[in-house]
Amino acid sequence: ILKERVRELRPAYLPVDPVSRTVYRPGELAQCDLWFPPVDIPLGYGQSGRPPVLVIVSGYSRVITARMLPSRTTGDLIDGHWRLLSTWGAVPKTLVWDNETGVGKGRLTSEFAAFAGLLAVKVHLCRPRDPEAKGLVERANGYLETSFVPGRTFTGPDDFNRQLTAWLQIANRRHHRSIDARPADRWEADRTAMLTIPPVDPPHWWPLRVRIGRDHYIRVDTNDYSVHPRAIGRTVMVHADTEGITVTCGDEIVARHPRCWARHQSLTDPDHAAAADLMRGEVIHQQAARAATARAAVLAPDSLGIEVEQRELGTYDRMFTLIEGGAGKEDT
Repeated sequence: ILKERVRELRPAYLPVDPVSRTVYRPGELAQCDLWFPPVDIPLGYGQSGRPPVLVIVSGYSRVITARMLPSRTTGDLIDGHWRLLSTWGAVPKTLVWDNETGVGKGRLTSEFAAFAGLLAVKVHLCRPRDPEAKGLVERANGYLETSFVPGRTFTGPDDFNRQLTAWLQIANRRHHRSIDARPADRWEADRTAMLTIPPVDPPHWWPLRVRIGRDHYIRVDTNDYSVHPRAIGRTVMVHADTEGITVTCGDEIVARHPRCWARHQSLTDPDHAAAADLMRGEVIHQQAARAATARAAVLAPDSLGIEVEQRELGTYDRMFTLIEGGAGKEDT
């Protein structure tokens, strides 16, 4: 009874907590989020899935940019940010994120913190379960889901990104009711107030150094990519992004593959396979030649000019205690 009475009285004694209307200044911030489109995308090798889409919305102009990524790992998020911000040619002073694992929970991951330092921007992490803190991008996700996806079919991630890019050029010219303007009309003032894009590309997000074994493949994410067999036994550097995989040994490129969006696949370059077959044939030929030389040495050592030591037979009799000392068995 007491709890019910307190529940009735509490609203009357709560202090007034007015909310503030957020006003965004040009170049001030952009809100970021991952959107998972409700449609299966063919990924190749008979697989399909629903990869994440990185969505960025500028606060002042409401301009939307987005791109589908292979995964939600830190490396793919960094590469996705770089590609989208490069199309803008500028960087907002603050990026707003929720507690996405690839970005950071409570604090930024070391890789994303280094990326923010390269951009010279601040990354604001929202409190858990606070979607209102990034309402702009949440509404943009809903807009994409209800206006872009219906009635469309996609042949793969590249086709999805092409259609999305073309559609956003039209969507950013629509009249936005909350600002009573078109985002495209406010974009120039917004971009001018942003920071300039760094002239140096960020380092590749998969800085993997590995020594190539006899199985000349390297693993990135869940897929294996072939490396030229001449790199066997040497240490190589693997560079990967959302578009492709490049493997270098010193200054030489020993592998280059497009990024595979499917999972648990082995991708072999035909040139690598042919080189491996050729090297394997040479090894077999050398082994056969050495074996033939060894047989010839045993069967006809004089023909090869090899002197083979012949042990005195009495040595074996002494070893097995059939005779004593240096005398033969017939002398005892």
